[in-house]
Amino acid sequence: MNPKHIILTLLLMLCPIGMAAQSTITRHKPKPAVTKPKPAAKPKAKPKPAPRRNSTHHSGSTSSTVSLSTELNKLINNMVYVSGSTFTMGGTSEQGSDAYDDEKPTHSVTLSSYYICKYEVTQALWRAVMGNNPSNFKGDNLPVECVSWDDCQTFINRLNSYTGRNFRLPTEAEWEFAARGGNYSRHYKYSGSNYISDVAWYDGNSGNRTHPIGTKQANELGLYDMSGNVYEWCSDWYGSYSSYSQNDPTGPNSGSNRVIARWQLVRLRQVLPLVAP
Repeated sequence: MNPKHIILTLLLMLCPIGMAAQSTITRHKPKPAVTKPKPAAKPKAKPKPAPRRNSTHHSGSTSSTVSLSTELNKLINNMVYVSGSTFTMGGTSEQGSDAYDDEKPTHSVTLSSYYICKYEVTQALWRAVMGNNPSNFKGDNLPVECVSWDDCQTFINRLNSYTGRNFRLPTEAEWEFAARGGNYSRHYKYSGSNYISDVAWYDGNSGNRTHPIGTKQANELGLYDMSGNVYEWCSDWYGSYSSYSQNDPTGPNSGSNRVIARWQLVRLRQVLPLVAP
């Protein structure tokens, strides 16, 4: 796996803590969790036992290191190769009237190959890397949420430091191509199916909370939860689409807001995908 072509889909919810339940598909308006005993007397001939504090601290540190190593290995092993190609980006015919105005005009995009993770970033991985868990709904196997775009950059920098790789957020085009199924796309309305409940946790079935990763059907590339569960961040600044063909677009050079990917599949959750050039 070439570290120069790695995309990690770190699916991290960006909404404020009080709004973390919005794991919904926007266009389908069901709306988007003692006193210490005295030590026994010891014979004067015996020395006092050594304090246990250092031993306990060392054990905790070892456990933390093992946890980090385990989570990083899971991450690397779950990378999926996406072969580059040309596709039509934006509100295509599969979306019908559900496409937003800012998903137009559709335009041709050519992408280089990359890797992307088959799952969202879990709270277990976030905690192993960052030492905290900002999520509203707690659970090791739940996607991490309540993180800002800047939080994600800090996470990525630490992840790169630990792994020696060059992870980053994906561009909106990279995320959308993967959500559509890449070169194996069957042109479904949602990521992996025309039936939303097959592939997505959304306002109609989520109970207004996040759900464990990978419990719905995968899409054509073997990626899970590319529709539903949480929203996703991309690396781009927000801007209007152009009708011109583009190669490996990265969005505007500047702006006031970062992109939450706009395509019907992408809008379903605000996540932090990671990408490496």
